[in-house]
Amino acid sequence: MNDDIVGPAEVLSLTASEVDQLLDRLEKTVPTRPTLLDLSSFRADEAIVFGDTHGDWRTTERIVDRYQEPTRRRLLIGLGDYVDRTPTDCGAGSVANALYLLQWTARDPERIALIQGNHETVRTIQVRPESLSAEVRDLWGPDPLRYERLIELLGRGPLAAFHPSGPYLAHAGFPTRLDPADWKAAFDRRDERLVAQLAWSECAASRIRRGGAAPFSEAQLTAFLEIAGLSFMLRGHDPDLTGRSVFRDRCLTLHSTRVYEHYGGVIVGRLALNCRMRDSSPVSIEHLDTEGRTFGPGA
Repeated sequence: MNDDIVGPAEVLSLTASEVDQLLDRLEKTVPTRPTLLDLSSFRADEAIVFGDTHGDWRTTERIVDRYQEPTRRRLLIGLGDYVDRTPTDCGAGSVANALYLLQWTARDPERIALIQGNHETVRTIQVRPESLSAEVRDLWGPDPLRYERLIELLGRGPLAAFHPSGPYLAHAGFPTRLDPADWKAAFDRRDERLVAQLAWSECAASRIRRGGAAPFSEAQLTAFLEIAGLSFMLRGHDPDLTGRSVFRDRCLTLHSTRVYEHYGGVIVGRLALNCRMRDSSPVSIEHLDTEGRTFGPGA
């Protein structure tokens, strides 16, 4: 039962007092994750991993449906960018999407993790376009504290995660300077340089260049994975790589918003966690039924 979850459409109808109460509850229940999250303690047979949703809460509802399928115990991992660039049929979708996902994280903290993207790390590096603050203001008035509270909640997510079965997960990239004796130590400093590498780096195979951090090469990714004892990377950030596995199946990019569906669809990845994977080829790419659709009022 999901009676304790306020759905995304209902979020947009909350009064200022009601959303303040929801924020109060989330501040007490949403976990604060380490910069690098070890998923081995999250007991599950498989994971649903979704890419940038950018306020597309209609797609996020479908993603949560897949997470709740009764067949197996699974994790739900977001790769960042839950806000901004909202589809036109989602209203104040950044607010709705963020609060919906945060409620699920609070409900299932041992099974759900929301990795931060560059649109969640705005307290470290500013991002454009940014619409979340305006959405909060338009819905509930000019009090800036509500926006700050929401950004703080999104900032409780990790910047990266990994699982012993092989995947490394981040919104964009990885630290390029590692101590081979203790690779995890590179994630201990949560400074601007690390945020830029993890949340802003483009894959060199992408045509997109934002300038937030240097693109990473196949050789750099291979070196990182070998030192970390991992096999491949799952990421978002670069829409022109959606659904494409590059660098000899060591780098797979996912996007889960209709805003970028013309690149490769609206997709999630499903991967088993109970066996070691040598590369990204066992990851099942699944297209969601919001792909190619526009929803009218009340839908």
